[in-house]
Amino acid sequence: MQHETINTRALLEQFCERISTEAWVAFDTEFVSEDRYRPQLCLLQIAAGEQLAVVDPLTMPDTQPFWDLISSPGRTVIAHAAREEIRFCYRFTGKPIAELFDVQLAAGFTGIEYPASLGTLVSRLEGKTLPKGESRTNWRHRPLSSHQIRYALQDVTELRSMQQKLVATVEKMKRASWLAEETAALQQAVIDGEVQENWRRVSGLSGLSPRQMEIVRQIWLWREARAKATDQPPRRVLRDDLVIELARRQTDQVDRIRSVRGMERRNLVPYYDELAVAIRTALELPDDQLPRRPRSSRKNFSNMLSQFLSMSIACVCRQHQMSPAIVGNMDNVRELLAYELNDRQDEKLPYLLQGWRSEVIGKSFRELLTGKLAIRVFDKHADEPLEFIETNQ
Repeated sequence: MQHETINTRALLEQFCERISTEAWVAFDTEFVSEDRYRPQLCLLQIAAGEQLAVVDPLTMPDTQPFWDLISSPGRTVIAHAAREEIRFCYRFTGKPIAELFDVQLAAGFTGIEYPASLGTLVSRLEGKTLPKGESRTNWRHRPLSSHQIRYALQDVTELRSMQQKLVATVEKMKRASWLAEETAALQQAVIDGEVQENWRRVSGLSGLSPRQMEIVRQIWLWREARAKATDQPPRRVLRDDLVIELARRQTDQVDRIRSVRGMERRNLVPYYDELAVAIRTALELPDDQLPRRPRSSRKNFSNMLSQFLSMSIACVCRQHQMSPAIVGNMDNVRELLAYELNDRQDEKLPYLLQGWRSEVIGKSFRELLTGKLAIRVFDKHADEPLEFIETNQ
């Protein structure tokens, strides 16, 4: 497979200058994330027009020229399951990928399973089989073998052809605006994950009081800062269960912090005082500034009803030739039911009534709730045997 090997920033700048006039750029990344605060970029594979290149980020100070290129309008940028690529782009530029086309996302709007692996899409759309065997490669290791390089390049060589096929299908189904909306939402969700406090993801929050939740938040802020400074995963700095136990004790006394089983670890001993300060900050916060638990949507309606409507998503999606996983899940159904049945019309629209999902789901669900639609078995041998029928009510 003919390709360029780029191992200096000067060569990368020259390459990016050459491909800057191309109508499309397809790319993929290889990275290692297990022992870092943020994933370490280890390889960039790029295809643009007739040009194909492998970029070695470990041999240069940064890969800024490439991220500047794809964050600027002027070309279609093609990737598969681009969440981590979006994250890399935002970290380097502070901007999303311009004119991103995610083939995995697009496939979900055409009836192909979602999320589909690259191998599945290549098989379905190109009739080819991608080789396996390097999924557990240590991409930090140098030198990389020719087999590893070939394996990595095959992640980008089919992207342009698949993108063209998917564009044609999406446009034929009149879903280009849906795909654009979902792509923008995906990029914004990734960026929000980078800039917003995510302390509510700490495992074990259920049942904590507002004061205890604020202790979790303050310890989470300390843990993030420490993890970033030492370039290690936050949970390696301090496990979630220890964060929750410290919050439950509600004390900034160092001897009580020390007495928590698990806190005697040698790497934590130097930070008792810092943790005490974080906890004290939470204990001193006025009551009216404490975090509140999000209002629950899981009450005042039948669980059987929510299960029935969740099942009906598959029926809706079959009729729309879409993958159910891209539309919504049981939590989204419960949110919609709470909105419709608990007189919450003044609140933010639920997920399933926003944007393109409202066109797919909203009308059908409301008609099901009012009895204007029913579900029946239309083909007991089919994978999706149900269909909607009007009841003439």
